[in-house]
Amino acid sequence: MSSPAIDTVVVGGGLHGLSAALHLARAGRRVVVLERSWVGRHASGATAAGVRTLNRDPAEIPISLEAMDMWHNIASIVDGDCGFHAFGQINVAEYPSHLPALETRLAMVRAAGYRHEELIDRAELLRLVPAISPHCIAGLIARLDGAADPHRTLQAFRRSAEAAGVTIHEGLAVTAIERAGADWRVRTPARDFVAPTIVNAAGAWAGKIAAMLGDEIPLGHKASMMIVTERIAPLLKPVISVVGRPLSLKQSDQGTLVIGGGLQGSADIEAQKSVVNFSELAKGARAATDLFPSIGPLRIVRTWTGMEAKTEDHLPVVGASPNASGAYHAFGFSGHGFQLVPVVGAILADLIVRGRTDRVIEGLSAERLMQRQVAHA
Repeated sequence: MSSPAIDTVVVGGGLHGLSAALHLARAGRRVVVLERSWVGRHASGATAAGVRTLNRDPAEIPISLEAMDMWHNIASIVDGDCGFHAFGQINVAEYPSHLPALETRLAMVRAAGYRHEELIDRAELLRLVPAISPHCIAGLIARLDGAADPHRTLQAFRRSAEAAGVTIHEGLAVTAIERAGADWRVRTPARDFVAPTIVNAAGAWAGKIAAMLGDEIPLGHKASMMIVTERIAPLLKPVISVVGRPLSLKQSDQGTLVIGGGLQGSADIEAQKSVVNFSELAKGARAATDLFPSIGPLRIVRTWTGMEAKTEDHLPVVGASPNASGAYHAFGFSGHGFQLVPVVGAILADLIVRGRTDRVIEGLSAERLMQRQVAHA
């Protein structure tokens, strides 16, 4: 059985798929989202929800800065504030040997004409984060950065998308995609969906969807791990990372500490299962307690790992398919896609509705990875 007339099928019910669907629906398009499990099942539900412009790749900075403006007005975009707080993000230099890395980064950003990153000394670091170990000497800060609540964000984007007319089908896996005249026919075990445009926002499974569309895009995966501690009194407001070690540390509204930083577990993509590697995860706990000795006695309440796509250069694929007319990609965010969610949806709506975008996405094309694959062959 075929579906009623629709304009766009979005494959993947994570945040980027929901954002694309929301922006398209508000532009008057009839949109269906197909999610094989449930909304936010993988990367979007497992994220630390950092809202970060700090230390972005130069290819991402323009859209990241626009996304930050959107986050500061998020309640005007979706139904809710997403638990967003802008207390800054700080990349800490523990020792003098770490300072050149921060100075080099700042010089590069300033040379490119950006002013969102700033070097702070020990006194300012201690003022902003009084609990940090006094051996830390400096930091690179983006003061407008912060963090949000991933589950509140998922709920807000879902509510807003559905209110705009988006239909979300959960538990519906895509088994095949094929041409149907000028349209695409998207096959699932329950029914087929036919539409002139399709968005591939399938996360760790996006390579398979791309291949169904005729794009062979090399894609790896990540299984980034997280720790949550018991609740404690207020300890810190900014999100903390550190030079030379994997760490992302923030305190939630509930008082728990959320510790990540990209340490990797293992994942079985086909089985949709991931496993925490505790000996590896201990490195994150060690970094956190080195910077904040007072948290050493805290109990760990929960650990987890999520599955997401990783590209060779750790930049996402955002844009039109090079081979398949009417197909568009948004995947491969490699562990840093959360902050970009509102702007990526706007970019896809630009491309589909207007046929172009004024936003800077040249460095995020699928072609760059496909060319690398050919070069390596």
